[in-house]
Amino acid sequence: MSKQFITLAGNIGAGKTTAAKMISQNFGYELFEEPVIDNRFLASYYGEMKRWSFTLQLEFLIKRTQHHQLIETVSKSCIQDRSLIEDPEIFAKYLHGLGYMEDRELDLYFEYFHRLNRDVKQPDKVIFLNVPDKKKLLERINARGRKEEQSISGDFLQGLNGFYQAFTEISRHKYGMDTLEIDVTELDIRDGAGREQFLDEVSGFLES
Repeated sequence: MSKQFITLAGNIGAGKTTAAKMISQNFGYELFEEPVIDNRFLASYYGEMKRWSFTLQLEFLIKRTQHHQLIETVSKSCIQDRSLIEDPEIFAKYLHGLGYMEDRELDLYFEYFHRLNRDVKQPDKVIFLNVPDKKKLLERINARGRKEEQSISGDFLQGLNGFYQAFTEISRHKYGMDTLEIDVTELDIRDGAGREQFLDEVSGFLES
């Protein structure tokens, strides 16, 4: 199989990091983790979203485009934890709708996005982990225990899910990316039958 660039998509707590590590380990893909641990603004953002939403979106945009540039230099297949297009299509629009980003900030963000996105290689395939149940997302967020995420509310996650309803179609038709959507609400992909089912579905998608 020739080199592939795969990206994962999904709401906060959907299981992207777990899935990315599994795909990396099982298929030998180079892993590019989501830049949250060393993010300079994430803690400030969750403490005061209106003040820091625009800044955080720019930070993620820069980090993710850097990932795309690095992926071009790697000879083996790569898996990226969270897609670049989720920020403009979901997070930026949602935060603007909540009043956390001004019209001019959203316009400026999209100017940066279009300028940076046109010069990077796009993923070959997208795997979207869908979890429509906000309670399940909250359970997973609480279980992994990231301190800065403990203030996330179910209503906030539900709002994001509203945007994620159209994600598969946007990914396929607006960006031209081959996209696999998997509902993992009740699927435990970490071990046992759930793990085997998930890896089988991913394997078929990667080979298609």
